[in-house]
Amino acid sequence: MSTGPASSAQRKSLDGPTLDKIKRIEVRARAVVEGFITGSHRSPYNGFAVEFASHREYSPGDDLRHIDWKVWSRTDRLYIKQYEEETNLQCHLLVDRSRSMQYGRSPGVAKEGWSKFDHAATAAASIAWLMNQQQDSVGLTLFSNQLDRTLRPSTNPSQLKQLFHELDNATCDRTTELATALSTVASQFRQRGMVILISDLLLPVTDLEEALAQFRLRRHDMIVLQVLHGDELDFPFQENIMFRGLEQADQLLAEPRALRNSYLEALERHQAGCRKACARAGVDHVLLNTNKPLDVALASYLNWRAKSRRRSAGVR
Repeated sequence: MSTGPASSAQRKSLDGPTLDKIKRIEVRARAVVEGFITGSHRSPYNGFAVEFASHREYSPGDDLRHIDWKVWSRTDRLYIKQYEEETNLQCHLLVDRSRSMQYGRSPGVAKEGWSKFDHAATAAASIAWLMNQQQDSVGLTLFSNQLDRTLRPSTNPSQLKQLFHELDNATCDRTTELATALSTVASQFRQRGMVILISDLLLPVTDLEEALAQFRLRRHDMIVLQVLHGDELDFPFQENIMFRGLEQADQLLAEPRALRNSYLEALERHQAGCRKACARAGVDHVLLNTNKPLDVALASYLNWRAKSRRRSAGVR
């Protein structure tokens, strides 16, 4: 990722603990978006919606980078590729609010601070704010083992305020049934658009594959943002500790150093399965670590996505 004038200190200031002090999610979202706009030479808006539109004949002074050399090789004439930003894109934000997403705020589980849902909700709010700026419609679905709240995509000025309100007031108090919930969501999305799933993906990989298949059949452009807590990724525990299930009543008193290697191996197997499931479905998979600055993670992904789309269209 190309970085601009934003210093490492500025980027560090947008990590979870700092954003946690900003209680209004609208302000958080603006801080994140402004953070990764500052840290990128290219517009992050293009990461979501740049589409090839048409050709026109080359005129002296046109940027040579936009010449379609494949057309030239067939016709011996120079044509310029023209692009336009989709202005009618529909973006659906699907945010997991199951109990496992509250990790990071539950007494006895982790120190009070930045939970997975806080991270997911702020990512969703940031994307919604960005979509609104490029005049695309955006909607929100909060799900657990069912669809808990749905806002249909809209460009109405009041949509963002309602979306922020729903994210601000959501609680994580149900179990996860991702495949069932997303099957219902997919059947409701009649118009092809962009679907962004934000979840910890702590579920059988077969369930994830089933859920992704529902959207692939309908040819949606899909992105999966997997949110995991730093504790889940690093397993930093040292002393004897009681592990309690968030979605089941199980608990285990254990010496964590004896479990760390086997836990990390099991986690990597699960992560590899998730990555493969997304790849097979043609879905972008992005891991968001709650210990890492959210603006940097989103900017890195959007820059990669924009470059990838330009390469696929033959533009350098």
